[in-house]
Parts: sequence; C-alpha cells; structure tokens
Amino acid sequence: MKAADLLRTALRRPSLAQIRHVAPVPFRTAEPKVARIYRDLEREFGLLAPPIALHASSPDVLAASWALLRESMVAPGRADLASKEAVAVAVSEHNACPFCITVHSSMLTTLVGSGAAAHQPARTWAEAHATRPASVSAGVRGPGPDHLPEFVAVAVLLHYLNRMAHVFLGDFPLPPYVPPAALRAVMPALTRLRRSASRQEPAPGRSLDLLPAAALPVDLAWAADGPAHIARAFAQAAAVIDAAGERSVPDRVRELVLGALRVWDGAPPGLSRSWTEPLLNELPWGDRVPGRLALLVALAPYQVDAAAIGAYRVQAPDDASLVELAAWASMAAAREAGGWAASTGATSTGERPDHRTAACVRHYAERHDTPAQD
Repeated sequence: MKAADLLRTALRRPSLAQIRHVAPVPFRTAEPKVARIYRDLEREFGLLAPPIALHASSPDVLAASWALLRESMVAPGRADLASKEAVAVAVSEHNACPFCITVHSSMLTTLVGSGAAAHQPARTWAEAHATRPASVSAGVRGPGPDHLPEFVAVAVLLHYLNRMAHVFLGDFPLPPYVPPAALRAVMPALTRLRRSASRQEPAPGRSLDLLPAAALPVDLAWAADGPAHIARAFAQAAAVIDAAGERSVPDRVRELVLGALRVWDGAPPGLSRSWTEPLLNELPWGDRVPGRLALLVALAPYQVDAAAIGAYRVQAPDDASLVELAAWASMAAAREAGGWAASTGATSTGERPDHRTAACVRHYAERHDTPAQD
C-alpha cells in the first residue's frame, strides 16, 4: 500500500471525529452506497472530507453533496482549479466559515504560490456577487461566458457547504481533541493529499449514477451553458435535496424560508436571533421550532448552537431528519445566491445576461433529453 493510501486510511477516524450534532457513520458500518462515496472521496478528493461525510445519515443527500463537489471542483472543466479555489475562498470569507477558509486558502496557496494575483479577478467577482445585485459594486468584471457557469457552480457549492460546516463542524479541520496550534503541521499534509488526487483528473460525470435523472429547475438555468456534467449534477442533486426537504421540513416552514430568501440581500441579519420572531409568528405553533432552525441555517448559520439543535431534536430525534432539514435550508439559500451571481456576472463583452429563463432550461432539456421543469 502506498504511503498516501496509508495516510488516507489513518485519517478516517480523525475526519469523522470532527462531525458534531449527528453520529458519524464509520466505514465498517456504512451501507454500500455510503461506502462507495467514502472510497470515491478518498481517491478523487484526497481524503474523507468531513463537509461531505457529515451527510452520511441520509445516503441520498450524501450522494447529492458529493456530486455537487465532485462535478464542480474535482472533475476537470473549462476553468482552472486555482480560479475555482479563489472563488471558494471568497465565498467562504463572505460567509465567515473558518473551516472552509482554512481548507481552500491552503489549497489555493499550494496551487499558485506567489502567483495568487493572477486569480484575483475571480476572487473579486465572487466577493461582489455574494450579495443581491442591487448592492453589487459597479465596474466589477466577471468571468467570460465559457467560465461563468463553473464559477457560479463553485459559488453555489460553497454557499451550501459553508452553512453545513457552520452547523456540523468546528472552526478548523481538526478533531476536537487536537489543539488548534496543530493546524500548521496538519494542513500541508492534507493539502498534499488533495493536490495528488487532483492531478489524476477524474472523468467527468462519474458520480451521476448515484442520483436519479432530473430536470434542471429554472433557478439553476445558468448551469445549462456550462459543461454537461455540472448541469446534470446540479439538476439531480437539487431534486434529491428538494425531496429531502419534503420529507423533513414542514410545508409551511419551506414556504416561510423561501419567502425570506426572496427579500434577503445576502448580508447577515445580526448577532441577535430576534429577527426570526416576526417570521415565526406566521407559523402554527408546532412548526416554530423547525422553522427557527431552518431560518437560522439559511440566513445565519453562525447562530445555530446546541440549544437550537436540542429543541429540534425533541420533535425529530433522528439524525437523518436533522441533516435533511439543514441540507434543504442550506441549498435554498445557495440557489438564491447563485441566481444573483449568474444574472449579474459580466461577460467578456461586458454584457449582463439573465440566466434565470425558461428558454435556457428548455435548451438544456433538448440537449439532455429530459423534461423541462417550470
């Protein structure tokens, strides 16, 4: 066995030990679908990444999260990996997610060294478009049309994973029993594993058989102009996470969160949770606990604490329900933010295309022989 394989195996337990609020699923008890994803993570991403492994109590949502990550950042596309990592860093900084900032900053530094300035435009674009278009700084030039869908895909992925990391992981990619001072020694080894895996350039689309075929929703229509494997991954993953939301999030709560996102500007609502109270008053009493948690995950994941989780557990004690509620709320916010980036990203000709159109979805459906979803 190669040294890298031995290190990946040795890191399994420390990786899973980072997960909080749900019981991690170890290799030895994982069902076949989960075990396959774990193996694919190790081989193609470099290690058993906690932001993906934390979904394992809901195997379908685990598959959706892996497909989003793999097809947008692991499989090769038109955009280079360093630019994608620059977008990942910018989104993670906007969302104040120290776990993801540490991971992606380390990878970006490894990829470009002193040449980070070459990828500053991608980072600046992602920073500017993490908020609603009305608040975007004028004159921020975005990627060309060949790269825009991939950059938006990475932005949506990180808006999603940042929220899940805030809820289920600590501040740093370390087990709770390891002091933060160890990060300086640990990160180079983790980054080398990721870097060695990225050199293999895994074939696009290999994760898509984990998910059922699905139509591309209108709000993800920006993906239709990008590589086919990314469009399919987002269509299929969105359908799976929507189904998880239908199982684990009350109808009235989903309506409330989506309504709040429609007027959200991308900025954090503040340090107090008082902003949730007027919204929760619209819900039946029995829906207010899941409603509060879903609102916090979507709009202020840094405010989710053990008390909010504990209150939810009284009504839904199983891990799968908690993961599915958090995944649905995280994805709802990520999709909203992705729409801003797609519709305001300046192309190489200075245009500002609107990708949220039914025509774009129909074009995708014709290319991939799937029904268009209105």
